[in-house]
Amino acid sequence: MSSVTALILGATGQTGQQLLQTLLSSTHFSRVGEYGRRVTSSDKIPEATKDKLEQNTIDFEKLDASGLSAKSWDVVFITLGTTKKAAGGAENFVKIDREYVINAAKEAKVSEKQRLVYLSSTGASSSSPFLYPQSKGLTEEGLARLGYQETIVFRPGYLSGTNRPEPRLVETIYGKFTGLLSHVTNSVEINIGTLAKAMAIAGKLGSENLPPSAGASTIKLKDGTSYTVISNAGALELAKLDL
Repeated sequence: MSSVTALILGATGQTGQQLLQTLLSSTHFSRVGEYGRRVTSSDKIPEATKDKLEQNTIDFEKLDASGLSAKSWDVVFITLGTTKKAAGGAENFVKIDREYVINAAKEAKVSEKQRLVYLSSTGASSSSPFLYPQSKGLTEEGLARLGYQETIVFRPGYLSGTNRPEPRLVETIYGKFTGLLSHVTNSVEINIGTLAKAMAIAGKLGSENLPPSAGASTIKLKDGTSYTVISNAGALELAKLDL
């Protein structure tokens, strides 16, 4: 069995739930850490994988007491995020979606040999005039500058297969539209289970070993920092591989 360890921040979100189960079921990852404001309830963890999981509830305002820097996780996965509405306004949105993410990743970085895999969104751009894509773009850049061995960013389209407590009307309508489009293009929609598998595979392979079918691109910032981006289409192709 492999001795590779993985940390996931944001495992109680829609994609995070899928990623956690994927990591736990993979023989490539020998130990999985789930750190967050909330952690997955015991009844949702398969009995056979419970010994593989380490859970820790943390306060993102007190990261020095979080235990994130207590050990070096080989791969750090981040699926933490929110919406302006859920956060209660733009200021809290930025705090959760960007500041919490970057600060937690910084705290978890204890070695230059660690790999970082972050779930962003299609259209992410630090120069966007709109709050959501701008925040995602700034978060990507902030993470890339932390000094991990490499940073891999996923920019998926519409996430299908979600099971939210409170359905979002606009999201439901948009999902029907992208569902139709997905029959003619692979750039607009991806199932959260498929996305989770693609992220796990990227965490396993690293940028240099990604197959050409993943269509990975490199973003280079003005200060020389660079990171890898995988689009919706690339994630779909990557998920076809065995983990």
